[in-house]
Amino acid sequence: MKVQASLLCLAIASALAVTAAPADAAALQKSAVVARANALVGNHATLARKAPADAFVVRDVIVDADGTEHVRYDRTYNGLPVIGGDMVVHARNGQLTGISQTLNTAARPGLQARISRDQAIVEAGARFGTRFLGAPSARTVVYAAGIAPVLAHEVVFNGIKADQTPTEMHYIVDAGSGRILNQWDGIETARPGPGGSSTCTTPAVGTGKTLTLADVTINTAQCSSTSFQMVDLTRGGGATHNMAMKTSGMGTVFTSSTNVWGNNLLSNSQTVAADAHYGVATTWDYYKNTFGRVGIANDGKGAISRVHYGRNYANAFWSDSCFCMTFGDGDNGASIYPLVALDVAAHEMSHGVMSRTANLTYSGESGGLNEANSDIFGAMVEFYANNPEDTPDYVIGEELFPNNADMRKAIRWMFKPSLDGVSKDCYYSGIGSIDVHYSSGPANHFFYLLAEGAVVPAGFGAGTWANLTPAALVCNGNTSLVGIGRAKAAAIWYKAITTYMTSSTKYAGARTATLNAAMALYGTGSPEYNAVAAAWSAVNVN
Repeated sequence: MKVQASLLCLAIASALAVTAAPADAAALQKSAVVARANALVGNHATLARKAPADAFVVRDVIVDADGTEHVRYDRTYNGLPVIGGDMVVHARNGQLTGISQTLNTAARPGLQARISRDQAIVEAGARFGTRFLGAPSARTVVYAAGIAPVLAHEVVFNGIKADQTPTEMHYIVDAGSGRILNQWDGIETARPGPGGSSTCTTPAVGTGKTLTLADVTINTAQCSSTSFQMVDLTRGGGATHNMAMKTSGMGTVFTSSTNVWGNNLLSNSQTVAADAHYGVATTWDYYKNTFGRVGIANDGKGAISRVHYGRNYANAFWSDSCFCMTFGDGDNGASIYPLVALDVAAHEMSHGVMSRTANLTYSGESGGLNEANSDIFGAMVEFYANNPEDTPDYVIGEELFPNNADMRKAIRWMFKPSLDGVSKDCYYSGIGSIDVHYSSGPANHFFYLLAEGAVVPAGFGAGTWANLTPAALVCNGNTSLVGIGRAKAAAIWYKAITTYMTSSTKYAGARTATLNAAMALYGTGSPEYNAVAAAWSAVNVN
């Protein structure tokens, strides 16, 4: 929707509001909110960094309980996508209260490209270095993520890495010089390195005999008295599929003659499917019951989970292109189990939520924040489930490793990220140049300190393998930090990603976004607001 349409939208909303049915009323309210935001953008073009040929497309609308309105826009210039030009317009009682964005200029580049799209594909192909699948694609864009806007081509190569991870590499090629300006992978993984259809229409409740959580209740679909599918009709039709060790296609939905799935052992292919199915359902419930979010895209539609991907594939990933989460089998427990632990499932599903909210670019500092977001909600879902088979903690993926009661092995330790030997506890200016799984450290660290304070978690104090002290948990010596609790910390972070962060937000912007979120939820100068500031300072984001 473009700004020029604002008056028409407002007129329609006003004319129809009296007779609207409840379902229509919500749509009309959204239309009116958008119309007001469009008008504000037109009236505050300078603040919006709006060029005459800019147009805006609404991506999300949020209205707070107090009536504050947040409208998220993607931007185009002369019809070209402006990468890094997205923004969120904030308003109250029809008055602009702020604009969240990283774009800092209304200047736009010339539209004459010296380098063609075909030449850009050649330049990007030299960097790709992996066997690609299908023909690469290219589109012309304005690239404005952290730099003065330039004309560029976005080239996308699809392929399979040596470790079986699919890759969807995006390259930004300067249309004037051919230089690679940025690159990122559209496949978002747990570790470094279209919805399904069901012919069954009766919701059923079955038993999942999982690998990591013992026996759990799962929602399925019943076709007949002797036919069931692993399709959750109560959560938008989300389904769990068997990839049968393949790396292409969507696999097939799990079916059974009974409504008991798996046997708690790897000998039954349904066992880890039950883990994944339960993990995704629990994550759905966490977002719905905590924040009112209904599904990944907040549209009530379920997603696909694919298990038994590849051969000895020791990773899991989210893919926007298939709107699906995918889980490998590891080496089936020789050194790592299938990657279907609850916090890993929540991690991957949260990548999907991120793609529908701030959509943090998966590279540089924004990529680290993206990864941290998934770790944060992976941990929060674990606390929400409170399953005695997987004691809640701030350690990600510890259930994946055999004989790991002391948690010496994990994917990440949020309270002390450097325990993996490579992640960073504290922010520094060059952190955007390292792998996003490792640059996530300061944000994970921040969240732990915000929620819990400078307190060593149980089992990791003096005398244990880590020998941690409160002083080892902060970067600035402030061991007096007091946490505000998980619920408030998660509420602040969720509000920040849904209403204040944009695709190019970096660590400094994350500090600002979470302070804005704390201010909106609890007030300026509140203990929660001050705790956010102190926790960021404790990881050197000042």
